[in-house]
Amino acid sequence: MDIKTSPGVLSNRYLALDVLRGMTIAFMVIVNTAGDWSNLYAPLAHAKWHGFTPTDLVFPTFMFVVGNAMSFSMKKLQDMPTVDFFKKVGKRAFLIFFIGWLLNAFPFYDISDSGEFSFINITEVRLFGVLQRIALGYFFAAIILYLGGVKLGWIFSGVALLGYWAIMLVFGDSADPFGLTGNAAIKLDLALVGEGRMYGGEGIPFDPEGILSTLPSIVNVIAGYIVGKMIQQLGNNMESIKKLIIAGIILIVAAYAWDILFPINKKIWTSSYVLLTVGIDMLILAVLVFIIELRKITNWTYFFLVFGRNPLILYIASGIVITLFGMIPIGDMSLRSVIYQNLFTSWLSPKNASFFFAFSYMLLIWLIGLWMDKRRIYIKV
Repeated sequence: MDIKTSPGVLSNRYLALDVLRGMTIAFMVIVNTAGDWSNLYAPLAHAKWHGFTPTDLVFPTFMFVVGNAMSFSMKKLQDMPTVDFFKKVGKRAFLIFFIGWLLNAFPFYDISDSGEFSFINITEVRLFGVLQRIALGYFFAAIILYLGGVKLGWIFSGVALLGYWAIMLVFGDSADPFGLTGNAAIKLDLALVGEGRMYGGEGIPFDPEGILSTLPSIVNVIAGYIVGKMIQQLGNNMESIKKLIIAGIILIVAAYAWDILFPINKKIWTSSYVLLTVGIDMLILAVLVFIIELRKITNWTYFFLVFGRNPLILYIASGIVITLFGMIPIGDMSLRSVIYQNLFTSWLSPKNASFFFAFSYMLLIWLIGLWMDKRRIYIKV
């Protein structure tokens, strides 16, 4: 983990990328910290299974942005000897994965209904999660691009998306290969990871960030890299914007065509879902490049730059702080419950209370980021 204080510009990345990354982190915090999970506005909830909502765009966009940033960092990595490359990339991937696993274990103890304190069983901590998928996506995308550049990136992407579809069809239950209980991804995780270390939010052991569905998610990273290289080669101009828009529309149309046979589904990260999210990300990036890089309208960007300059550490902080809020006792309730009831549910409708709690919490994390940025503290995980 690198902690840097810098008086100047952070990097040579284009501003639109930092803004997109900041927008993604801000939205991630909002959708991850609802005041009441039973009272959500539809766009702020994941699709129950097949389908797509704005919330389903957040995670793959972060993967896309990771790849976009790699289009700059890979210049140095590609000049490294192979051993040094694997050491650097492997170390970073391991650190991100390990932090994600520790977040799953935090606060490392349980208190029973009778008040008995006990440390958690480390063997039962969920193995995978958001940061773990980012780590694996970064690691494998970096290797592919280091070994074969954009050409191998294209080849891998095609093989991965088609191969994942084939695997799901062949190894999933014939009656419903893309259903919750019988898909190939859950079968592999149950066999290799074990239900005790899998996510249980679907009512059964099922991990939306499991082993098999990591394969297509790597394509989101590679796509971000390819788009970043294209913009660097063409420049921040109308030619780049037109290519982004045309390619984005093509991918979205292809995604919905493929949806007929391989449904768009975030939780098993289907190949059609990859095409859809990459296509939308390209359209969003085209708009940002036009507004920020071409028209130079940047007076609104600082809010998102605060998130974009310390993305991973602020995401990590958002998970830790909200957990601490739930641990601090205030009478018979937690600090989180007291805040929620007194500042939100006391005067807002249930859905509005849930949303504004999440929005306010996002602003709190932003203030932490603002404090770091004002002191030029940038933590690279």
